[in-house]
Amino acid sequence: MKIHHLNCASVRVIEPTYEGLPSAHAVNHCLLIETDSDGLVLVETGLGLDDIRDPDNVLGTTWVEMSQPVLSEDETAIRQVERLGYSADDVRHIILTHLDIDHSGGLPDFPAAQVHVLQAEITAAFAEAPSFRYRPGHWAHGPKWVPYTPETNEMWFGFTAVRAQGLADDILLVPLGGHTAGHTGVALRTDDDKWLLHCGDAYYYHRELQEDPHPHPLLDFVQTTAEVHHDLRVGTQARLRELVRDHGDTVTVISAHDPWEFQRLQAKTT
Repeated sequence: MKIHHLNCASVRVIEPTYEGLPSAHAVNHCLLIETDSDGLVLVETGLGLDDIRDPDNVLGTTWVEMSQPVLSEDETAIRQVERLGYSADDVRHIILTHLDIDHSGGLPDFPAAQVHVLQAEITAAFAEAPSFRYRPGHWAHGPKWVPYTPETNEMWFGFTAVRAQGLADDILLVPLGGHTAGHTGVALRTDDDKWLLHCGDAYYYHRELQEDPHPHPLLDFVQTTAEVHHDLRVGTQARLRELVRDHGDTVTVISAHDPWEFQRLQAKTT
């Protein structure tokens, strides 16, 4: 299994909260996984070609003004997949942490892929769209949904886990509630028998997972205004801090939007 760390949409520039790091565009951190048996698996999609070409209509003027996306076609997942020598049809599976606007925009670029997501997220998105967070143009093509209801006795480091249908046992959905109605993490076992956990928007900034957490002022405003269940979100972050404290040598956690975390992880794999 080979894992590529991709930024599939730079948005507004943010400043770190301590010295030693440069200012940077917030990212949309996606993973492209080359598997031996299941083709390419994409975790998250960032923004897609339709978003780049017609942002005001597809994304909405309000979101564009607030998020200040760079809107570079070169950053879309499809263009990055192509630069690696693959085509859209080689992406057989997409796993989404949730259906927020900046996580599902690339879906139309991979119409043949099966799209794995929690059923609660599909239900919420379809009920609320069009809205600031959910844009129906991202699924107007009729994705091949593979929905999940996390009724399982399987556990992963103390978290409920759901095996991704049709994929190897090395890929799990790990529900991480609070940000949206059906928010999930995605756990990947790496070749050295360790794990990556893509946490989506369960946290936004690496210092939130310190034992003495320090949220980022701007990113914390985004996550608190976007949450659907405050206590559940805060509880999820507390459990992630425990995971890092107790199993940080085995599990590497990933936020969807922290640019400094993305730069560090990308550098390790290039």
